[in-house]
Amino acid sequence: MIIRTFRRLFLGVFIMFIGQHGAYAAGNSEYKLGSGDVISINVYGEDDMSFKSLRLTDAGTFSYPFIGEVNAKGKTASEIEALLVSELKGDYLVNPRVSVNVLQYREFYIGGEVKTPGGYPFQPGLTVRRAVALAGGFTERASEGKISINRDLSATPVEKASLDALVSPGDTITVPQGFF
Repeated sequence: MIIRTFRRLFLGVFIMFIGQHGAYAAGNSEYKLGSGDVISINVYGEDDMSFKSLRLTDAGTFSYPFIGEVNAKGKTASEIEALLVSELKGDYLVNPRVSVNVLQYREFYIGGEVKTPGGYPFQPGLTVRRAVALAGGFTERASEGKISINRDLSATPVEKASLDALVSPGDTITVPQGFF
């Protein structure tokens, strides 16, 4: 009985880990960094150059030893890896091996006719419907058909959105008031 319970627990934790890691890894490859994101930097064999947790500044930058201020806004984790490798190679390290991971995404914001407007932690796969649920649901006067999203890093910042539209970190969702 105890062994069976332990197996189920272990299997459940293993499946959760694999599921989260898979979604996390897929999101990291194309995800563009911005202000408020938390990243980790690992330079293999160089503990003094590795950071377990590093929050990007309001300008989307971070300070790094020997290099100085690094602009990460609008870049992917892979692009930051390549940048760090090119800057460290030669003068500081012979063959640097760098990995950069996103630990925590910046918040998204929801305002207007929802019960609890404000900023909420982003979760991969987030839709407008789930964002509204996180904000306590619609108020009685909400116009569900006229929701808009102000995209954080997009060329077309404001777009009309359905309840099934995907939300990105840093986005601002506005739920207007309906008249009837």
